Amino acid sequence: MWAPGIVRRGLGAPGVVDHGTRRRRAAYRRVVWGGGEVLVTVGLLLLLLVVHQLWWTNRQAREGAERKVQALEKGWGSGEDEGEGHGQGEGQGAGAGSGSGDPAGGGASSGGGSGASGGGGSGSSTGSGRAQGTPRSSQAYAVLSIPRLGLRVPVAEGVSKRDVLNKGYVGHYPHTQQAGQAGNFALAGHRNTHGEPFRYINRLRRGDEIDVETAAGLYVYVVDKTLPQTSANDGGVIREVPRSTVRPASGYSAPGYYITLTTCTPEYTSRYRLVVWGKLTSMRPR
Repeated sequence: MWAPGIVRRGLGAPGVVDHGTRRRRAAYRRVVWGGGEVLVTVGLLLLLLVVHQLWWTNRQAREGAERKVQALEKGWGSGEDEGEGHGQGEGQGAGAGSGSGDPAGGGASSGGGSGASGGGGSGSSTGSGRAQGTPRSSQAYAVLSIPRLGLRVPVAEGVSKRDVLNKGYVGHYPHTQQAGQAGNFALAGHRNTHGEPFRYINRLRRGDEIDVETAAGLYVYVVDKTLPQTSANDGGVIREVPRSTVRPASGYSAPGYYITLTTCTPEYTSRYRLVVWGKLTSMRPR
């Protein structure tokens, strides 16, 4: 009788130990399950954020940009200036593309004002004798087309993210020349998100066409040089005679009729800038 009692007591002891173990395991499962739910929720929020940035902002900006292009073209076709008062002149057509300079060394003049090239800021006269007006800040007044990239996008005054770039527009750097003027018509655009109009400008090659259409006419530029990477603070690339202050071998040393396209690089960062330069080759007044 003694031995079975010991057995019964012995059998009862593991039951107490097993009950405590089950409680610990249940608590552990609750912690793991709760942590998993938190991780899944955070993952879904991050996924939604990525979808919003990479898909929704692109869709929204592209649709808005397309509508603006259509509105501009409709205004020009009807004889009304969709630019609302922007007196874009015809530019100095005589000699356009012939005085573009060469890549030899030499100092570049500061951008923005009128200089030896005759490029003007707002209110400067053009070769045709028409006044060159300045668009209002954030006003869309031109259409940039790049056939190789299938790109057709509005150009607005200024480089504000909220009012220009995030709308899917290309922004015109204030104090640089306008299309068709002697000097540098300098533009900026997003490479990723918000329409990303300049995502593939790294694919442009020498000889590719860049068209700029305004209320005054069509200006045809041709890609001439590319600077794959420079500092975000390299202001020399948008000067009247564009020349990198970080990489002095890149750029020009003589006055001319230039266009500059700038965007961020590498993709999905804003650490450096990618620059494409072109020269004006022809113009057709409206």
